[in-house]
Amino acid sequence: MSDELSSLLAGVAGEYFVAAELSRRGYIASITLRNTKGIDIVCSNQEATKTVSIQVKTTRDSTRSWILDKKADNFRAKNLFYVFVTLNNGLTAPDYFVIPSEIVAKYTSADHKKFLATPGRDGKKHNDNPVRKFNDKEGKYLNRWKILGL
Repeated sequence: MSDELSSLLAGVAGEYFVAAELSRRGYIASITLRNTKGIDIVCSNQEATKTVSIQVKTTRDSTRSWILDKKADNFRAKNLFYVFVTLNNGLTAPDYFVIPSEIVAKYTSADHKKFLATPGRDGKKHNDNPVRKFNDKEGKYLNRWKILGL
């Protein structure tokens, strides 16, 4: 199996794990079609009085660090959330980090500015690039499902 395929499958697995976890918690979760830009899951409460959109990002290991692109700097809405997933190399159950998009946007933007301002190897300036990262090493957002407000 190629790395690209296993990365793709990890992403798909993350979406299904999140949908299953939301369902287990009593919410209505629907995985969107692949051509739905930026939204992987639409989720509502059982009364259908509140709906949120979810972007899922998955890592195969347990690093609590996820790669995004520069769109994350401005991808924000009141009812838009990220659920970052660690698959923990399949050794334990996945971990879920539930974060409002506004916080992710602020974090990625500030982190990238810091990266550009910090000298790289041999004191050289870093080149701008579209890669962004989000980290939650402390577990501040671990299993924070109530943040969804459903």
